[in-house]
Amino acid sequence: MKKLLSSLLLAAVATAALPAAAETVVIVSPKNPASRMFSEQAAQFFLGKSAQFTPIDQAEGSAIRTDFYKRISNMEASQVKAAWLKLVFTGKATAEPKEYKSDAEVKKAVADDPKAIGYINKSSVDDTVKVILTLQ
Repeated sequence: MKKLLSSLLLAAVATAALPAAAETVVIVSPKNPASRMFSEQAAQFFLGKSAQFTPIDQAEGSAIRTDFYKRISNMEASQVKAAWLKLVFTGKATAEPKEYKSDAEVKKAVADDPKAIGYINKSSVDDTVKVILTLQ
């Protein structure tokens, strides 16, 4: 019985020590009239199927980018890149989304352009951007 309690206590402590999965948010400039968006809508912009917003991407290979595309499109980041290359090659898009190395850089690019849309960790949000979608 003592061993069982020790094992349960150890499991509880180990589970509590695990970091919580970071929430990713889709952001726009406060000057943008959009107030809310669904994942399916966000996917349209980030996959090049709509030109209403200018997508701003995180760095290729970053954990947030991999997680983001998996959540909104159920695609791997490499599949998304291939889709963009196809759009550019066929003339349906002029270029892939511009990439930035950090949440701070994405946030600044989005804040400076009312047509831009990006994604960052929820913990990086401040009053320079507006959250229109939270991915949990």
